Amino acid sequence: MTTPETKLGPIDIEVIRNALTAAAAEMDVTVWRTSRSTIVRELLDYSTAVFDAEGWNLAQSARIPGHLNSMSAALRTLLSDHVRAEDWGPDDVVITNDPYCGGQHLPDIIAFRPVFHEGARIAYVGTLCHHIDVGGLVAGSYPSKATEIFQEGLRIPPVKLIEKGVRNEAVWAIIRQNIRKPDLLLGDLQSQIASLEVGRQALARLALRFGAAAMLEAGRRILDMSEAAMRAALAEMPDGTYDFTDRLDDDGIDLGREIRLHVRLTIAGDTALVDLSGCSPQVQGPTNATLASSNAAVMFALMSAALGGGRGGGLAMNAGCYRPITVVAPEGLVVNARAPAPVAHRVAVTHRLLNAMYGALHQAVPERIPAAYYGCSYVTTFQTVRADARRDVLVEIEIGGSGATPHKDGVSAYASGMHNNSNIPVEMIEAQMPLTIMRYALLPGTGGDGTWRGGLGLVREWRIDSARCFFTANMDRFFSQPYGLAGGLPASTGRLELLRDGKATPIPPKSDNVPLVQGDIVRLSTSGGGGFGAPGERDPALAARDRRMGYLA
Repeated sequence: MTTPETKLGPIDIEVIRNALTAAAAEMDVTVWRTSRSTIVRELLDYSTAVFDAEGWNLAQSARIPGHLNSMSAALRTLLSDHVRAEDWGPDDVVITNDPYCGGQHLPDIIAFRPVFHEGARIAYVGTLCHHIDVGGLVAGSYPSKATEIFQEGLRIPPVKLIEKGVRNEAVWAIIRQNIRKPDLLLGDLQSQIASLEVGRQALARLALRFGAAAMLEAGRRILDMSEAAMRAALAEMPDGTYDFTDRLDDDGIDLGREIRLHVRLTIAGDTALVDLSGCSPQVQGPTNATLASSNAAVMFALMSAALGGGRGGGLAMNAGCYRPITVVAPEGLVVNARAPAPVAHRVAVTHRLLNAMYGALHQAVPERIPAAYYGCSYVTTFQTVRADARRDVLVEIEIGGSGATPHKDGVSAYASGMHNNSNIPVEMIEAQMPLTIMRYALLPGTGGDGTWRGGLGLVREWRIDSARCFFTANMDRFFSQPYGLAGGLPASTGRLELLRDGKATPIPPKSDNVPLVQGDIVRLSTSGGGGFGAPGERDPALAARDRRMGYLA
């Protein structure tokens, strides 16, 4: 057994590092097994992680990149601006969902708990869940027409939900009073608390074996190892400055006015500078992001590119990877919005920022970077109203095709980039909601052509079986196509339609509370991924297979 006075060896560090990762994974399973809503339990829109005593991410579960690369920023913001570490006891749970206090957007509630051993704080554990509703203009709290954050739902400042092991009933009551599906949200919140306890117990067992001093030392060395691996991976990339621009369709308010996501990436030795100063100013609608959210996309892009190189194989996903990377993004841009700008659809910004990062990285390491994936969260929300006035809420986040790589076709209907979601089973929706899924299939012809073909998007149709329903959509990629690379062609754009009395009518992709009646069908068609390489160089056998499999329109 290693004592605090004994220097940890490399094997000890690996044991602790893997044990921390296992703790995050155990927390992940706890949320999955105990959560209530379909958006958490089935869509898997949540994340878990372990942090050192200063709030830096040490280990994480295999969940959502946008969450995992921002949770450390959230915790450190809490510690620096809102909750003093010395006032945060071992049985206290602090939560927030406020994007301007370290959060992402209001549906994402983050919960943190410190871990102590023999009176010393050795770590924090954290969970983040996308909750089914937190109030606001529309069910699901994903409005497309909000012009300030106050319209998006209940803002929870950093507050102790549990203090000294006792529930703060006033906070629980405020949350319950302001949301549409309190039993589901409070059940999922309880899952987060249970997950934190599982993580605390796992770290306590580890500390019992190694001691508090060793745990703190191991955390420092784990971060140092990842920093060294990241620097080695960056040093392999050719020095230079690489520019790329992608665009969002609009913000839902100023229709047709594109939002520019411009990246200027400079690789210099073992460092990277990412200048986002060329991005559009923040917009009126909720297609804005805070810097923590945007940083998550930047870090994910560079870490995934590093993993594709010869020196990236030992890279562990933690905050040590962030150290060689500098991000420049003046406040007031769409990637660094100033309060009280609305940010409900912040993931649209991070999706497209990731595509822009990949476009820049392709110029540096073309053999590692795929063409653009669908680059959008196709967020659909149905609030059905039964004859007895009872309301049910369904939030779905659909996906599209991934981009082709330099060596193979893209994957069809595959959660890519900032996503790592699953789908909600048809049977579960139909058992719980007055909705019928009429169609769910791959959509031929939606992937970009090329030497390697982009993955296909999908089509999904919902029929309304209740007397009334209100439908909300917050989507993009209806005008701007996912780009191809190296001569590959771009993928399709999306479509959203209402089918009523045999007639198809377009629904704007950013729409709030569209009234529907029994028998109406909503049809969503999503984008594919871009192609890679010249289409004329595609293997004829693969082209024949495309025709045989029905991949072509």
